[in-house]
Amino acid sequence: MKISISILAVCLAQLTSAAPSFERRAVSGYNGVANSGWATVKTGTTGGSGGTVTTVTTVAALEAAIAGNAKKIVIISGTLTSTASEGLALKPGSNTSILGASGATLVNIGIRIINVSNVIVRGLKIQKVIAPTDAIAIQKSTFVWIDHNELSADQDHDKDFYDGLLDITHAGDFITVSYNYLHDHWKGSLVGHSDSNSAEDTGHLLVSYHHNYFSNLNSRGPSFRFGTGHIYNNYYNALNDGINTRDGAQLLVENNVFVDTGDAIYSTDAGFVVATGNDLGVGTNKALVGTIKPSDIPYSYTLDSIATVKSAVRAAAGATISFTSSQA
Repeated sequence: MKISISILAVCLAQLTSAAPSFERRAVSGYNGVANSGWATVKTGTTGGSGGTVTTVTTVAALEAAIAGNAKKIVIISGTLTSTASEGLALKPGSNTSILGASGATLVNIGIRIINVSNVIVRGLKIQKVIAPTDAIAIQKSTFVWIDHNELSADQDHDKDFYDGLLDITHAGDFITVSYNYLHDHWKGSLVGHSDSNSAEDTGHLLVSYHHNYFSNLNSRGPSFRFGTGHIYNNYYNALNDGINTRDGAQLLVENNVFVDTGDAIYSTDAGFVVATGNDLGVGTNKALVGTIKPSDIPYSYTLDSIATVKSAVRAAAGATISFTSSQA
């Protein structure tokens, strides 16, 4: 029996984009600090390290526990859900770590990090947050580490039914996005919300993305305006378009792997990229060549071999770590 090439291609795409089976592991010493990326420079990012430890099982308890600027570690246990017609946005204070116990999930509840500093979010699943709320939003905030989370929705609804999975806007600075799994959504990750916001954003939006897994997204892996980005050792599978550099952004893009992603790297409105060591697969790099150099990156980092990126990221990215109060 003959199978058409188009049908075979669809079947292969479905197989490669299937969600991997992740095994969660408990992490000893959850007072972790950001260990790579822009979140490590200057003061670094420590979250609530050394503060009180609280485990919460309700939305009300979570809102209360993350409030204020005192050092605090808040562990979410179980599945917390909002049935509101638009997503509930939780707003942590400064010096906060929000961590997930095994299986911790927020449904239609996003985390909005606004006008604060020194915040860590790790080990959470955040699902189907209805617009205008993002799954995670970082606005006017500095020193933020987003690590080992799984952010998703679906593409069954109109593209504006949900908002972004991870958006960094309004001059957010010194931010690391590491080991996250972003999938099944129209809008992945946005840095800089508007072409007209140069006055606020220029000289800011210093963001690193490393070891993240982007899968089955329409766009924004990320879409990056104005700032300076370092994007390395990420795995992209089945995106309509991948990394978009815009409005004068300067991106250093190193040792990433792209599968089934046509416009892997490209420019709009005079954004720039220096790209080295990437495996574009069937994709293309149509970005304007920038001026950023590895020596411009003010922190230490290690590039994984391009041959190991896919397996390493698929094995580790997502809510594969968990935390308990007994580890205090």
